[in-house]
Amino acid sequence: MKKTITASAGLASASNVHQLVETAWDKVGESFEQFCLTAGVASLVQMFGEDADTLAGGRYEHCTDKPGHRWGTAKGQVGFHGGKIELERPRVRDKVTGKEIVLPSWEEASSGGFLEQWAMSLMLMNVSTRKYDRAVRLPEAKVPNKAGSGLSRSAVSRRFKALTQARLDEWMSSDLSELDLVAIQIDGLHLDDHLLVLAAVGVEVSGEKHPLGVIEGATENAATVQALLDNLIERGLDPAGCYLFIVDGAKALTKAIRRTFGADIPIQRCQIHKARNITDRLPPKLHASVRRALKQAWELDDADKAERLMRNLAQRLELEAPDVSKSILEGLDEILTVVRLGLPVELRRSLASTNIIESMNSVIRQVCRNVKRWRDAKMALRWTGAGMLEAAKGFRRLKAYKQLPILKQALLDHRNTVTLDQIKDVA
Repeated sequence: MKKTITASAGLASASNVHQLVETAWDKVGESFEQFCLTAGVASLVQMFGEDADTLAGGRYEHCTDKPGHRWGTAKGQVGFHGGKIELERPRVRDKVTGKEIVLPSWEEASSGGFLEQWAMSLMLMNVSTRKYDRAVRLPEAKVPNKAGSGLSRSAVSRRFKALTQARLDEWMSSDLSELDLVAIQIDGLHLDDHLLVLAAVGVEVSGEKHPLGVIEGATENAATVQALLDNLIERGLDPAGCYLFIVDGAKALTKAIRRTFGADIPIQRCQIHKARNITDRLPPKLHASVRRALKQAWELDDADKAERLMRNLAQRLELEAPDVSKSILEGLDEILTVVRLGLPVELRRSLASTNIIESMNSVIRQVCRNVKRWRDAKMALRWTGAGMLEAAKGFRRLKAYKQLPILKQALLDHRNTVTLDQIKDVA
């Protein structure tokens, strides 16, 4: 009769293995991040070994069919998890030339990977350079974090500076001729008392929004605006084209735009800025009635009736606030540009204000809030450009994008009408 014997030692070892597995998973559960970091380092080392085996065979093997032979080991730094770590790699020399053969995995890892992208992404999310190492490395993880690992303030700052400058140069030299633009918004953003950046955002006939360019200046004067427009034209914006320009009301903007694109170019002054400028100078008791009158005028489909309503409002306020009355009449034609073009109400609401670029400016302020001192204009351009590109990731199509072909046709009709009038005057 066959006897089945179960050794107690075997049962004990199986039980121990089960306990070890449970203990290991408990540790993984305590710090999955630590497990991933450690496993990642081990994976890199394994890849180096596999590449060496492919090129020279295993250690102490003599493989005549391999192109190289092993030649000891060497230490070096590779990009890993937002910084650098020092790892040991096997060295392989070519049997014919005697020169070292670079391991493919080592070449890829030592290139830095996404170091610049890590730095840029975290700094745009307002992680300071002092806290960068804590953001990418768990202090409890067994991954070296010593000098030279690329996690210091200066190293992170250098990577951020290099990548933002490269992105800015690439963006500011990109081609604009392929964009079918129908509207352009221009506005300035004051970074400090003596530093201003002027930015432009374009809207295509498809409703897509694009940051077009940025330039620095001491003030929002005509020369600064002209420099921005010249840059856009050099990159493919057609100076003979007809676009709807939306501005906040600065005279320097209007002057430079008309000088570049023609005296007949349609310019819409921001109605929100206008209403705010008017109500801020009035006593609170008049705010509601004035806002109601302005809204009623701006939502009319007849530009002449809208103008009469605004003139009546100015006349009504002439005794109580004569300066405000003059402010209402100032730039009256530009306030009603979208009405004169015959655009639908929904489209007028989207294009009668600088909300698109103001939204982008709020993202720029959020991105730049950790900057305590602007060293120079170049630094301001790098940060502002990075903020604009970050804001562009959240851009959505214009709400009334289906009506933008109406705007395109209205702009063509406007330009043709002006051309015919000029021909008649000459005749």
